[in-house]
Amino acid sequence: MASRRVLGLLLLCIIRLLPMVGNEQGEASGVSMQQHVELPNTEMTDVLEKVEERTLEEMQSILEETERILEESDFSWGALLFAPMEQWQFWVVAAGLALLIALCLGVWRRTHVADSGDERERSVSITEEEDKGKRKDDFHAEERLLREKIRRSAQSLACRRREVEMVVSDVLGVLQERLSQSFFLVPQAAIGVGSAFEGWSPRGHDAVFRLLVPLKPSRGHAFQLELGTAGDTPAKHRVRVDLACTCAKEACVEDTMLCFVHQPYEALERNQDSGLLCQLCTGRYLDVQKIARWFQELVSSAWEEMGLGRRYQLRVLPSRRSCKLELTSASERSFLVEMLFGVQRGESDIFLSSQAPEAIFTPGIMWTESSAVAEAKFFSHVARQALPDSVHLQCLQLLTGSLVSTVLSSYTFKTAVMHLLNLCPGTSVPFTLQLQDVMCYLRSCLEEKCLHHFIFGNECLPKAIILPPATQPSEPVNIFQCLVEDPEAHAKALREFQELQGRLTGLLLFGA
Repeated sequence: MASRRVLGLLLLCIIRLLPMVGNEQGEASGVSMQQHVELPNTEMTDVLEKVEERTLEEMQSILEETERILEESDFSWGALLFAPMEQWQFWVVAAGLALLIALCLGVWRRTHVADSGDERERSVSITEEEDKGKRKDDFHAEERLLREKIRRSAQSLACRRREVEMVVSDVLGVLQERLSQSFFLVPQAAIGVGSAFEGWSPRGHDAVFRLLVPLKPSRGHAFQLELGTAGDTPAKHRVRVDLACTCAKEACVEDTMLCFVHQPYEALERNQDSGLLCQLCTGRYLDVQKIARWFQELVSSAWEEMGLGRRYQLRVLPSRRSCKLELTSASERSFLVEMLFGVQRGESDIFLSSQAPEAIFTPGIMWTESSAVAEAKFFSHVARQALPDSVHLQCLQLLTGSLVSTVLSSYTFKTAVMHLLNLCPGTSVPFTLQLQDVMCYLRSCLEEKCLHHFIFGNECLPKAIILPPATQPSEPVNIFQCLVEDPEAHAKALREFQELQGRLTGLLLFGA
């Protein structure tokens, strides 16, 4: 609009000057400038009215001065050029024209530059949108590749898990038949526990398949559990072995078994030996270390008896509190299997387990209270309720697989995930959002130095999980109690958490 007004000013001046320029021809013939340049008053008025509408207020004074000079001028163009007394009028007009041309060019350039700037901004905006879209596509592609990798790992884990379950079941079947009429312990069907049987594993192909083997007392014996304080480290739970009466109400002639309670101990010692008390106990308490050595020998002998050596090569690994096996198939595929021993608390899902912290020495007669069976049962419960696109196991595997810490453990992340699953069962949340939920929840727990054990003291467990009556009203157990007591450990845990979040960001999981 401003450029149009300036052009109007320029046009007016040109219209005023054109008659003066043309008057040079008339000067040679002696005709006056006034006769050839003066326009009718009506015509000039129309032109002025049209132009004045488009003029700028700041140029109004210049127009008035220019019009006055033109109307009062009685000289021709030649006189204006050569008359010494009137040359200044020509230069005023020329200066006005130059000023108008300069203003017009300036407005045009500014308009052109503004248009070019707008075009560049639009071009940059379009480029940024394209880059953003490309980054978003790349992020989703990376996420899909990562999830597909975890999914294939889970499928491979499930296949190996079924194979391990089959082998262990065959071995235990032989041992049960052999020990059912003895005075030793009788192993029951194994229960898969830990990450490999819950559907996730931080170690991938190097996963350890852990199974808990419940132990039952042989005939003539009974277990009495002596429990210490919950959360004691090292464990202070013991399993006392008592003798039980085996006298039949109606004695049979063929029944030659002596009763450990009603027969003199000397007679028992001469006629039959209580292998459980003599070989597997220290004093009158079950000894984990003695049980482990005994069980390892039984598995080796049963392996040869079953002919499993043709299918797998067996190697018994050293272990003080469990039975660790390395199985290698004909295709050179290896499995690490660890069979733990447990004594069930009544009919519940809580056991006293032979597993103990590796960094702490635990005497053979001390057992650890374990909720591993209850936790495995919870994951099975969630799997039955979860939607087909549930990704909680994939999130857990990625989080624990990225750990390189000493304070934060895979069990910490597993506990956080179980709490979130218990709050929102069966929900379908995108992969990255569920990861962020777990990280946010765990950050708040670290800042408060409080993460409650999922089983012990939890009043909101699914009904499928059975707890002993004595544990149901107990107070929640804080597994971050060590961070409360050790400020340096707490600071280290926070640093490890930040490092983990940085690694996840590097995997494009939090940078979308």
